[in-house]
Amino acid sequence: MTQPHKMALLVGGGPAPGINSVIGAATIRASLSGLEVVGIRDGFQWIMEGDIAHVQPLTLDGVSRIHFRGGSHIGISRSNPTKDPKHLETAIISLLRLNVDRLITIGGDDTAFSALRLLQHGEGRIKVVHVPKTIDNDLDLPEGISTFGYQTARHVGVQIVKDLQVDARTTSRWYFIIAMGRKAGHLALGIGKASGATLTIIPEEFQTPTVPLKRVVDILAGAIIKRLAYGRKDGTVILAEGLVERLDRKELAEVAEIEHDAHDNLRIAEVNFGEILKSRVQKRLAELGIKVPVVAKNIGYELRCTDPIPYDMEYTRDLGYCAAKYLLEGGSGAMITIQGGRFVPIALDQMLDSRTGKTRIRMVDINTEHYKIARRYMLRLRRDDFEDAHELAKFAAAAGLTLEEFRAQFSHLVDDEPPPIRFLP
Repeated sequence: MTQPHKMALLVGGGPAPGINSVIGAATIRASLSGLEVVGIRDGFQWIMEGDIAHVQPLTLDGVSRIHFRGGSHIGISRSNPTKDPKHLETAIISLLRLNVDRLITIGGDDTAFSALRLLQHGEGRIKVVHVPKTIDNDLDLPEGISTFGYQTARHVGVQIVKDLQVDARTTSRWYFIIAMGRKAGHLALGIGKASGATLTIIPEEFQTPTVPLKRVVDILAGAIIKRLAYGRKDGTVILAEGLVERLDRKELAEVAEIEHDAHDNLRIAEVNFGEILKSRVQKRLAELGIKVPVVAKNIGYELRCTDPIPYDMEYTRDLGYCAAKYLLEGGSGAMITIQGGRFVPIALDQMLDSRTGKTRIRMVDINTEHYKIARRYMLRLRRDDFEDAHELAKFAAAAGLTLEEFRAQFSHLVDDEPPPIRFLP
């Protein structure tokens, strides 16, 4: 006798607040329709090797209150089945052995790509939908729509920075705070703008493919000098970790070991970017006779598994419900989105970047008022500083340089400055 089909869920990539809400809502929706639901533990790790023992039944009673908590009820991994067609086929066969013919994947751009390739390789044997998860907020969703987990990560990140700002002012020191964001600067900018950090540096602000480390060092040194000229010895800087991917590989290899994950992404967390910048900036300022205490601080792991705020709890329960209902009605091959309060599926194959063949990444648009306003509130050397001799004289004096020397050493920092905001012609 043929056993009834089941729906399965798996989570890939890194943790993000709201995963359990998706799992709970999807399980409840499917269970109420009489469909058995299972959780595939640890992403694709086991099923791509043909191991079907790491499976967890998901029941109404078991998931009814997991939406309050962070982490993942069914584990997570970065295992990548797309590198080898055998792994894709083994993953499909593993699901079929479990009587699973409908799958919800929860993850970021790499997991979305794995979901698409699984669907294509399955040739109709498995229906697949994807739920967009990442605190990086870098999946290419329509403008103004967050990936789930981002709002919670930003919220908690701002609370951390707020406390560090008090410590910085109390102890007269600077904090270099590295925020997660493998390629894009959404989380760093979101935290920096909301917390009123002294300045935020993101990869998108640089117009060249490769960013010299010296340029980032000079931006930081210039901001510290400007702050000193205004009588302040403290500050907080938010730096997107994605800056590491834009640094020259040879230059980076001189100061850190370079490792890659299963999706060929640079293991940014293994590069002690904050300490590298701290050392280089302090050395740069020492050349000018300036001594500044700096503390390097990474925030990211504190944000990924925190309990979701109500926004993400509600948002992810909607996503989980829609994912299950779409599958129950025969849908497949889509990423689940909520737009204007309505369910809108986006075909997975429409998410591909024609240049890379991978899932498109949403970057920060530095030409928007959203970014330009953030930039204007930052305390950093700007183009108009170099047009005001009085201001420039203060900064040069703080650095122990002449006007000409200061201009020669720091004027290059304004080359990529966005044009000013103009609402009227």
